[in-house]
Amino acid sequence: MTVRNGRGWRVSSPDVRIAVTGSIATDHLMVFDGAFSDSLVVEQLEKVALSFLVQDLQIRRGGVAANIAFGLANLGGRPLLVGAVGEDFVDYRSWLERHGVDCSHVHVSELLHTARFICTTDSRQAQIASFYAGAMSEARQIELAPLHATAPLDLVVISPNDPQAMLRHTDECRQRGIPFAADPSQQLAWSEGPAIRQLVDGAAFLFANDYETALIGQKTGWSADEVMARVDARVVTHGDQGVVVQRRGDGEVRVPAVRTDRVADPTGVGDAFRAGFLAALGWGLADERCAQVGCTLATMVLETVGPQEYAMGRLAFLDRLGRTYGDGAAADVEPHLKSLRP
Repeated sequence: MTVRNGRGWRVSSPDVRIAVTGSIATDHLMVFDGAFSDSLVVEQLEKVALSFLVQDLQIRRGGVAANIAFGLANLGGRPLLVGAVGEDFVDYRSWLERHGVDCSHVHVSELLHTARFICTTDSRQAQIASFYAGAMSEARQIELAPLHATAPLDLVVISPNDPQAMLRHTDECRQRGIPFAADPSQQLAWSEGPAIRQLVDGAAFLFANDYETALIGQKTGWSADEVMARVDARVVTHGDQGVVVQRRGDGEVRVPAVRTDRVADPTGVGDAFRAGFLAALGWGLADERCAQVGCTLATMVLETVGPQEYAMGRLAFLDRLGRTYGDGAAADVEPHLKSLRP
């Protein structure tokens, strides 16, 4: 069930129901053995016409909502994936369901293909990407009421998706009193202030990285305090500098990142963090532990090519968590990972 107290939404239940709305896509991931910035001429950016010779191509399952749902399921949850796909989703559906994701509420388009994410990463981990929406444009047809009627939803994650779908799902959550987590991330670039305000206002959680946090402030005209007045909690990721969590009326909780010497691909790292944070939230853990679980899962993805290719083992996860955050953190998390393989 969902509990609200003076310090905001806190979700705690052995059968927590989290619906994850957003993109479901196939990722085409490429690597450029150089720096994009070396080829950019500031005075000529309006005429930019560049081609980069890439050294690698990996085709992987992806999409923000699917990545988050996959991470939640790998941590023992049973998330509901909500999004729109094409008829080419058959194999991908089988993969997700084998890993514990409920795909029964995924809309299948009769006309369009599943979305495609095409991304090139350079040697400095900068990325240039394109996104073909395809069937995702039909996500605006999906209503949340049938999911909520079956059994009350504890939380709805509203991640990057068809813009109208994001607005519809946010409005429906407010109207039905369903707690929601706002995760506009990649869609902030196209969004104007009024749309961003609509996506953020009333959120139980607002997820963003440091750049996106600045963009939200710039486009809405809200100060940091004004943003906090409109959400119950704000979670800001700072890459290798860790995470800051703040609940309304509380001080900040700062959690360092899990260190790594093996960076394979950053695609899906933020999605994994959200999955870990929300899984720990469902276990009833405090914000510090939630962020620590999120950072641990995020690093596992960072060290793997593809956002859903990491190996999830209980002992390895607890060892990584404990070495970074201490034995107390591992002890708090361990009881919640009993269902995972060693």
